[in-house]
Amino acid sequence: MRIVSADTGGALLTEDYEPIGLIATAAVLVEKPYRTATLSRVKYANPFDYDMSGRQAIRDEAFLAVELAREVKPDVVHLDSTIGGIEVRKLDEPTIDALTITDRGKEVWKDLAKDLQPLAKKFWEETGIEIIAIGKSSVPVRIAEIYAGLYTAKWAIEYARKEGKAIVGLPRYMKVEIRPGKIYGESLDPREGGLFGEIEAETEGIGWELYPNPLVRRFMVLEVWGE
Repeated sequence: MRIVSADTGGALLTEDYEPIGLIATAAVLVEKPYRTATLSRVKYANPFDYDMSGRQAIRDEAFLAVELAREVKPDVVHLDSTIGGIEVRKLDEPTIDALTITDRGKEVWKDLAKDLQPLAKKFWEETGIEIIAIGKSSVPVRIAEIYAGLYTAKWAIEYARKEGKAIVGLPRYMKVEIRPGKIYGESLDPREGGLFGEIEAETEGIGWELYPNPLVRRFMVLEVWGE
């Protein structure tokens, strides 16, 4: 099975490790043996002007996943939204009202469905490929999360070149290593079977340090500075 998935992760942090806004939405193509991505795409957000309600992340994920899926024609598309694996093209208001999620979550999805249901329905009619809101239970979604962390590290390098320094928070349970010409990342959860990722990047002339976020367990902080 060939799966396209998408997730948003990585946050610009203050000196006190408070999140300012999210950074990277990644879409990936995942194929057997389902440990990394065959192909990836990224959309960067402006962390200084970011809607933290979840609407922006899910909308960006859906549109970027469809863009990649049109190119690679997978069997299915997985989105990072835990609403029971429902097909997004079927998310009308009565279906959303019946979901076992919070009232706030229902309001968010009613707003999102205005854009995403027509997108998913048109995509399904054209290709026969379903877009599934499956959430964190999906291994390809987790791989997309790791790639969002990799692209966050790449963003941090470019930001540090301009501003002198960047402090970013990575997605949960992952680490990165900045190597010559590339950024490598992997899951820190031993139960995940060795999920990893790698992207190309210009890494010369920077210093970096990775350490646990002192305010939030399970999350690592990456500091990057120009040398």
